[in-house]
Parts: sequence; C-alpha cells; structure tokens
Amino acid sequence: METTDKLSIKDWAEADRPREKMIQKGAAALSDAELIAIIIGKGSSKETAVDLSKRILQSAQNNLNQLGKYHLKDFVKFNGIGSVKAITILAALELGRRRKLVEVVQRDQIEGSHSVHAIFQSLLADLPYEEFWVLLLNQSNKVINRIKISQGGVAATVVDVKLILKSALMEHSPAIILCHNHPSGNKMPSSNDDNLTEKIKSAAKHMDIRVVDHVIVCDGEYYSYADEGRL
Repeated sequence: METTDKLSIKDWAEADRPREKMIQKGAAALSDAELIAIIIGKGSSKETAVDLSKRILQSAQNNLNQLGKYHLKDFVKFNGIGSVKAITILAALELGRRRKLVEVVQRDQIEGSHSVHAIFQSLLADLPYEEFWVLLLNQSNKVINRIKISQGGVAATVVDVKLILKSALMEHSPAIILCHNHPSGNKMPSSNDDNLTEKIKSAAKHMDIRVVDHVIVCDGEYYSYADEGRL
C-alpha cells in the first residue's frame, strides 16, 4: 500500500513559513489563514496549521466577521483545535474588535446615522446576542464616551433607563445616541424597541438631555429612528 506523509511547515521553504514570512515581509503580507496558523501554533497529525486554518475559515465562508460569531464549541469541533487553541483564537478576535473601537471613537464628530454605524458596526454586527450601548455627546455632537448598558440573549436585552441617564449626568452630556444590535439580521425595530425608545426619550427630556438617535445595527446594514423621522 502506498503511503504519503504530511509535509510539515518546518519542511517548507523558509520564505513560505508564516512566522518567517511575517518577520521578513510584515504581517500585511500574510493571508488570514497564515495569521490564524501563527495563533494556533500547530495543526494536527493529518494537516498543517495553515491547512487547518483554511478549513476553519472555509466553514465561516472565508469571512472574518462571520468567524467572529463563533463560540468555543464551534472551534473545538475541528480536529487539532482543543480548548486552549480555541480560547487563543477567541482572544485574538476580541482584541481586534477592541482595537477597532479605540480607532473609531476618538472624539468622533457625529454627522448622522452613518457615523454611529461606523462606530458600532465592528463591535455589534457579528455578535450572536444583543447588546445595548449609549454614546454620550457634548454640545458639538462629539463623542465624550461610549458605554455598554446591557447584554442579553438572541432576541432581547434588559435596559435600565436610570443607568442611561445616570451615565449622561455623570459626564455632563447634553445629548445621547442609543444603539443596539439585532443578531437575527432583521434591522427593523420591534414594538419593544419602539416602546423603549419612547420611554428613554421621555425620561431624558425631564433631565434636559436630547436623544439624538437610536440606531439598530445588523450585519452590513442598520436602521435609524432619526432618519425615519421617529424622534
């Protein structure tokens, strides 16, 4: 019987090995699979780390945003990925998400719903559960801070209106923007979204705080209450 041995990454030309390639050419020269291969370190007895990484990416349609929705259980189903490697990948994805947030929220000028979407797209669009955030603005509609109010399940999250107003008052914010995601991919607001928006708007008015917008983020699109003339 003919047998074939797997060619390990150590047997590759040095210029083709992900680590050496990164040293010589920089991280930008590496493919997504090669970057993941560096993160997981090694593959299984049947495939290299790069081949394993390619399979993982293919399962997510080669889309990093889709990969960002994976849980621990989604990674450990791959032969060669144990809990330690899975946690390492999840940590790397979370760092990328947080870095994006730091880059986009630096006293951003809010010029409309598209500005809000740019801030929250990378944070919320690929989450498998709902999160509710508030942007605190100054008089010039520049971002003072962003605060996560709550995290819930696939269909909803509980929002404490008092916590939103407290956050705005503590930072002397005269205006706020509400934002949450719909993991279902349906950008249209629910009746609960409508009721909550009106409740927050009414309570904020008594504190002389303006609710500028409420934006619902989905994967690739969003809904704006302000754009629809509903605020």
